Amino acid sequence: MIAAQDLQTDFQLPQEADSQFSSDTDLEDPDGKHAKIGKGPAAKKGKKAHGDKAKGGGGGGGGGGGKVPGLGWVNGHHQENGMEHMTLYEVVKMGKSATQSVVDDWIEAYKRDRDIALLDLINFFIQCSGCKGAVSAEMFRHMQNSEIIRKMTEEFDEDSGDYPLTQSGPQWKKFRLSFCEFIAVLVRQCQYSIIYDEYMMDTVISLLTGLSDSQVRAFRHTSTLAALKLMTALVNVALNLSINMDNTQRQYESERNKVIAKRANDRLELLLQKRKELQENQDEIENMMNAIFKGVFVHRYRDAISEIRAVCIEEIGVWMKLYSDAFLNDSYLKYVGWTMHDKQGEVRLKCLTALQGLYYNRELNTRLELFTSRFKDRIVSMTLDKEYDVAVQAIKLLTLVLQSSDEVLTAEDCESVYHLVYSAHRPVAVAAGEFLFKKLFSHHGPEEEGLPRRGRQSLNGGLIKITVFFFLESELHEHGAYLVDSLWECAAELLKDWESMISLLLDEPMPGEEALTDRQETALVEIMLCAIRQACECHPPVGRGTGKRVLSAKEKKAQLDDRTRITEMFAVALPLLLSKYCVDVDKVTNLLQIPKFFDLDIYTTGRLEKHLDSLLRQIWEVVDKHTDTEVLEACSTTYHYLCNEEFTIFNRVDIARSQLLDEQVDKLNRLLEDFLQEGEEPDEDDAYQVLSTLKRISAFHNAHDLSKWDLFTSNYRLLNTGLQNGDMPEQIVIHAMQCTHYIILWHLAKVSEGSSSTADMVNLRKQMRAFCLMCQRYLNSINTTVKEQAFTILCDALMIFSHQIMSSGREQLEALVYTPDSSLQAELINFILDQVFIDQDDDNNSTDGQQDDEAGKIEALHKRRNLLAAYCKLIIYNVVEINTGADIFKQYMRYYNDYGDIIKETMSKTRQIDRIQCAKTLILSLQQLFNEMLSDLGCNFDRSSSSFCGIKELARRFSLTFGLDHLKTREAIAMLHKDGIEFAFKEPSPQGEGNPPLNLAFLDILSEFSSKLLRQDKKTVHVYLEHFMTFQMALQREDCWLPLISYRNSLQAGGDDDTMSVISGISSRGSTIRSKKSKPAAARQRKLPEEENSCSSSDAAWMNREQSVQTPVMMPSPHLTSTVLRDPKKMRPEDSYTSAYTMSSEQHPHQPAPPQHQQHQHHQTPMDYNTQVTWMLAQRQQAEARQQQERVCMQYAKMRNHMQHTIRRGSGLMEDDEEPIVEDVMMSSEDRLEDLNESMDFDTMDIDLPPSKNRRERSELKPDYFDPSSIMDDSVLNVSMF
Repeated sequence: MIAAQDLQTDFQLPQEADSQFSSDTDLEDPDGKHAKIGKGPAAKKGKKAHGDKAKGGGGGGGGGGGKVPGLGWVNGHHQENGMEHMTLYEVVKMGKSATQSVVDDWIEAYKRDRDIALLDLINFFIQCSGCKGAVSAEMFRHMQNSEIIRKMTEEFDEDSGDYPLTQSGPQWKKFRLSFCEFIAVLVRQCQYSIIYDEYMMDTVISLLTGLSDSQVRAFRHTSTLAALKLMTALVNVALNLSINMDNTQRQYESERNKVIAKRANDRLELLLQKRKELQENQDEIENMMNAIFKGVFVHRYRDAISEIRAVCIEEIGVWMKLYSDAFLNDSYLKYVGWTMHDKQGEVRLKCLTALQGLYYNRELNTRLELFTSRFKDRIVSMTLDKEYDVAVQAIKLLTLVLQSSDEVLTAEDCESVYHLVYSAHRPVAVAAGEFLFKKLFSHHGPEEEGLPRRGRQSLNGGLIKITVFFFLESELHEHGAYLVDSLWECAAELLKDWESMISLLLDEPMPGEEALTDRQETALVEIMLCAIRQACECHPPVGRGTGKRVLSAKEKKAQLDDRTRITEMFAVALPLLLSKYCVDVDKVTNLLQIPKFFDLDIYTTGRLEKHLDSLLRQIWEVVDKHTDTEVLEACSTTYHYLCNEEFTIFNRVDIARSQLLDEQVDKLNRLLEDFLQEGEEPDEDDAYQVLSTLKRISAFHNAHDLSKWDLFTSNYRLLNTGLQNGDMPEQIVIHAMQCTHYIILWHLAKVSEGSSSTADMVNLRKQMRAFCLMCQRYLNSINTTVKEQAFTILCDALMIFSHQIMSSGREQLEALVYTPDSSLQAELINFILDQVFIDQDDDNNSTDGQQDDEAGKIEALHKRRNLLAAYCKLIIYNVVEINTGADIFKQYMRYYNDYGDIIKETMSKTRQIDRIQCAKTLILSLQQLFNEMLSDLGCNFDRSSSSFCGIKELARRFSLTFGLDHLKTREAIAMLHKDGIEFAFKEPSPQGEGNPPLNLAFLDILSEFSSKLLRQDKKTVHVYLEHFMTFQMALQREDCWLPLISYRNSLQAGGDDDTMSVISGISSRGSTIRSKKSKPAAARQRKLPEEENSCSSSDAAWMNREQSVQTPVMMPSPHLTSTVLRDPKKMRPEDSYTSAYTMSSEQHPHQPAPPQHQQHQHHQTPMDYNTQVTWMLAQRQQAEARQQQERVCMQYAKMRNHMQHTIRRGSGLMEDDEEPIVEDVMMSSEDRLEDLNESMDFDTMDIDLPPSKNRRERSELKPDYFDPSSIMDDSVLNVSMF
């Protein structure tokens, strides 16, 4: 057998010509004994002697065999009825033949000629790697395996990096399973003879070991998987041998212990001989496993490819689970422990699943104690893994550790898992819930036996208390639904024990029993409500889950049964609970949500009407005693659910509701008569009574139509009095606004149904307009809360009564459309500027002095975001003018962290409505910021100041929002430049003539949008710019004129890029993408002038629309002709149609020259002007020529680099393994770690594996493709095992 220290990566073929088989099967051994691999001279050399031939049917390689009738293998091809069928690889790939029969056929072929059969097996592994080449018989006899692997590497398919093990699809997934099954069946069928013949296993292991060190990933991955599956099969063989040896030993001991007269000496000799043979076989199997482990696993578990590392860890877990006596010790466990620090989640996941199989068997726990103590902290930390699958398996592993021993995990370890029940990822939360259940709820002492099944004194009663205690200690009281959902799968029976929960809340504690505190009772009510919701809705809470799933028939039946139980139980208990906790806001709010999960038919079928009456009375008392908004809204919602006309209880509930509202409305009218009397100061008691009644009516008006009570008049009168006197309490005003808003909405709902008369619509129109005017007046209130309420209601009303109210066939509502006038729009935007765009420290709206509290700041920011979103919605739906958004857009940079997402979305939506108007709004916002800067810094500001740079950066951000499709935004960008140019030259210089205009620096900001112009549009914009320029402006070079110079340069640069962008933009609108090579150069040159003409015609039309613009510095430019001659061969295509940069005077015959220009002509001769401008054009053309040459050089360099990169990638055999790292197992170049096999002196292994040689001592040093820094954390590379 091959020993680890003698293992070579060459095919070791024995010199004996005859095949030798074991005598314990039908394969006969001529010599009557097993030959040992590695004992012959050829095995020691590591190669076969030249001229060596095998006998037995083929005489050599694949070319010597003839056709054999029946089923078999000839020349490496499957034979069926004498017809050549397919190769072994193709048979396994098809998966149509049973693996057992395929292996049996190969064994028959091996009996006839082992060289041919083995050659076919070798080619099977080569082809499974995706290699198109094949090993010939000549190569098999005369070449060493390193040469064969090199030859196969040269013939590897370079077209694709995929190979069978990595290809997707069901066929290749099945192939992987068939591949692994084939190896397992092959070893199982050969376990009694062939694997001991010193030939097959020696050759296969040598081949796979050599391939596992290959530079080709496909070879390395496939051979590693094959070798490790071979190892797994050998482990099964070794396990069977160990069992047989134990049985033989017991039989021998039993026979030897007999008295001499009854003892059979011949049987003793047979048993001794059998035990000796089994021991020899065991030794050989151990040597084989040792060779694979040392030659493949030890190097590949650190491979640079994560799939290979995952295979190694998965298989070593199987070995330790199957043959724990040999492998479950620290010498093997250390590899799993180290690999838990792998940077790939797939590998870490394999580590955890391998350990789960070990910890599941409690008999193995004693062998895992040292490993647990060493790597427990790492497992606990993996519960917070960034890969959710890894975190789930880590929690499950800790649950198994917890079941094995309660003392292993400390309180800190458990607490790190406890809080995960509140995780938003449901699998993690469910796993943590199971851990929590096992830790807290699974320990039943003998004293708990005999307790009642339900009720306060039951076992569940105690467990429910524990749940409440845990919920309170976690200090996450708003997440009761998350806790219940986490425990639902493992503790549903406990959470559905509502009888015990009701008993804990209503029954008095037994003598000596500690009663629940008020805080604990509140938590229990919340948990009870969450459990009811979970049982009735059957889906996770909001934020945990993708949505409602389809329930099975069994789940639907369970849902109906739970709902029936809830109705029958709480229909009786809920009135009692409300009566006990009537004054507790939190408890009552949660309890009043329970009726919406009732099956209301049970009130009638179950004869529970008296309990319904009791419930209605309790709700009446709750409404009468409470003024809290949450409680009142809960009461309103409960009435809304119970007042369902489909059920027979409707009349009973409707009468109770009407009586309640009658009482409240009458009370309000009486209070207002006294409260609004002139000449009397309202006292605090009257104000409190009015406020509490208004709160109750507003809460019910939200869910119920109170139109039959005329509430608009009284509320409008209340609001009007508040405006006149100015001393109305803010809460009364707020709730009066809210109630009036509900009145109008319910009136609109009735009118929209079409059953109302014209008088009703006229009345609604009057009420709506009067109320909007009232809210507009309240925008000027001194109270911030009142202004916010008025603003919110105004935005809602403007949205509801906008022009979209007529959509969906409701044209009859046209009379109700309300369009805000300019004054209302101005007040709305002023409110936004004053109340939303403020610094956090300036926000003094938080009550009770909580402006310094972090939670208060977050709440205030959330409120301001809602206010901004309400107004932006008006812009998006075209309710207000788009240009009003300029005041919002200009805040984009300053308040980016707070409102950046809202402002960006608003810009995007407005651009979809009207691109041109959106562009004009953006430039208007920049102009406003520029004017504000001038008023702060003066006209002589520094362009490097933070204010100017901020405006320029904002312009850059605006430019990015236009995207890459310049054709879509062409008109909008052109209009933006037009408005910007007019603004820059609008105001003359305050310092007199000869100085730049006041806003000239705005051109520097406008240049940020020049890159969005097409080439033709750049020319047009440049022409339009020169309408505003005088001759002196064109010649100025002072710093104050730099914005004009830079803007003109931005309009004259990038001609080539823009030309290509036009072509690509036009071609992108077609149905197909055409390659640039498909167009000849001449065709492109012919087409470009046509495009230029078409674009310039549209540009001319745009220019003609602007001819009437009068500017104080406008002048016609004389016609210019360049005197610079170019080589026609070097002229760019666009140069053939490039016109002058300024428009000639003939193009504008109707435009008179300004006075400034006429005065200038008296002092300047035409010759001097043409000479100077001609020099300027010559310099510009030379600069363009240099830029074009540089661009050509850069493009050529990029193309050359791309071609070289493509050639390198095409010829590469490995994906990323360019420079192999030559290192020993778990050893860095700095020798931070010692050799694993030498540093570990454990003697707990039952398999005696010989010591391995250091890989650096090999005659041929094989590369070990491993980068420690890319696979494992740095911390694991400098720590030992224990």
